[in-house]
Formats: sequence, structure tokens, C-alpha cells
Amino acid sequence: MKLLGIDTSNYTTSCAWYDPDAQTMMQRKQLLPVPAGQAGLRQSDAVFHHTRQLPALIEQLAADAGGALMPQAVGVSVSPRSAEGSYMPCFLAGAGSARILAAAAHIPLHQTSHQMGHILAALYSAGCLSWVKPCAAPFLAFHVSGGTTDCVKCTPDAENVLLIEPVSESLDLKAGQAVDRVGLMLGLQFPCGAALEQLAMQSSSTAKMQVHLKDGCCSLSGLQNQCEQMLKKQVPAADIARYCLNSIAAVLTAMTKDAAKQNGDPAVLYAGGVLSDKLIQDALAKLPLQTAFAEPAFSCDNAAGIAVYAARKELPSCLF
Repeated sequence: MKLLGIDTSNYTTSCAWYDPDAQTMMQRKQLLPVPAGQAGLRQSDAVFHHTRQLPALIEQLAADAGGALMPQAVGVSVSPRSAEGSYMPCFLAGAGSARILAAAAHIPLHQTSHQMGHILAALYSAGCLSWVKPCAAPFLAFHVSGGTTDCVKCTPDAENVLLIEPVSESLDLKAGQAVDRVGLMLGLQFPCGAALEQLAMQSSSTAKMQVHLKDGCCSLSGLQNQCEQMLKKQVPAADIARYCLNSIAAVLTAMTKDAAKQNGDPAVLYAGGVLSDKLIQDALAKLPLQTAFAEPAFSCDNAAGIAVYAARKELPSCLF
């Protein structure tokens, strides 16, 4: 069985071709064009760019697969989170294309959330898909990106693959927003994650913000303010970048400890673009818990997890 996955998130158009039998995954993805100096796009512009980019990416993926795509099912993300009322217009571009493909080929269409895709992509790349067996124990998952800083409890479910329940989150600024705003402040190009990490690696500073949680939830707006003050005081850019990432690592460490304590120290999965940062990963890997991290290619926005979701819905036993 071969599955096609499509994801049109806020800043990346992506598609994936998954063959569980051959254990192969091919991906094509492209960032949305954000003008220099800007920290994002209007949703109408995001929909426009997805509509332009997705056909070419599908054509490229078909060429990678040998010249044609004839999937047995299509998976697509239709919302940011696996929660009632979760919605962003950018997902309409992928959802519409997937519906057309499924109807034209008379094949099943499986709709899920961008969040579900991130979690399954991380499990796939970490070799931990056994965590979604219906009989497997619940685990915690962090989805940390420009739009989310969420900790959720994931309970394997035969019908829904995973039941996702919120545990904690950022009450204001999201970690990815903090990274991008600090990066733009330092003259980096949006999205700023990779460049900010490279800059931070030039510093050996261990300084970080004090962490205060409220019912397990964090607040990150102060981090941006502190970095702005550091810049006014002419603190070296590398030290500001390191302070930003050290602080996010400290916040996620505190959130993990709190969530694990409340849920009996389960295994913890880390997914999302921010968690592709090696400095943050190294800090979290020191926790005395079973942890798993997505590989870089499966940590940033991608459609691989959406294809895995379609496979799990079509052939529940094919992943294990």
C-alpha cells in the first residue's frame, strides 16, 4: 500500500509519499515566501502561495516516485490542532486538493490535524511508532513551533490513532514566535530558527531567564522584552541568541518535569520546528525520563506524519 500525505501549514507547503511495506518515505516541501524583515504572512497570502506551490511539489514528488503517483489513500491536515474549533484558512489549500485527488481516483480520504502530523512524523523518525499501538501506554508529546508551545497527553486509540488531550501551554508568546522575533531583532531572515542556533553556538553563556509556571503553563513574553533590553545595552548578538535558546530550553524542561509528575512519569516525545534546535534537544535529553526526538527533516513542518496517519487508518497493523 502506498499513501500520499499533504500539509499546508502556516509557512510550509509539503507532500509526502509513504510505502510502509518498503519502509520508504519521500518528501517535497517549500517554505512560503516571506518578505525580508517581516515576521509572517496574512492568511490570504498563505492560501495563495500554497495554491501556487502545491501542484509543482506534487509533480516533483511524482517524478521522485518513478513518474506517477497512484496512492491507495490520501491523508491531509485540515486544522492546526486536534481540538474542536481549531481552524486556520491556510489548511483549505491542502484540504481542497486532497478532496479532488481522492474523489477523482475513488480512494479513501483521511483528514487530521497538523498537530497529529507532527507527533506521528516525530515517532516515525525516532523509530517509535510502536507507541501508537492501541494497547500501548499513554505518553506526553510537546509540539513547539511558531504557533504552538503545547504539551499534550497522547493515548493510543484503535479508531482515532491518538486521543490528544491538552496538558499545558504557553499563555502568551509561543516559543517559535520568540525565536523569530529575537532573530529579526538581530537582523536575521525569517524564519530565524537555524540562523539563531548558529549564532548562539558562537557563545558559551549559560545565562537564562527565570522560569515561573502557572498550573504547568509558561509565559514567554518576558523573554522578548529581556532580549530587547540586552540589545539596547549592546550585549553581543551571540550572547543574546544563546540567552534566548537557553531560556526556551529551561522553560520546556520545567514544563516537562511538571507534566511528567502529574502523569506518572510517562515517555515524552518532542516535535515541532523549535525542537530541531540541538542546544534545546541536548538540555531536554538530560531529563531522567524516556525521551524521543524527531530528526531535523521530520521536526520542521512536513507531510510525513500525515501520510503515516493515512497508513495507520488504512492498515492499523502495518506500522508495527
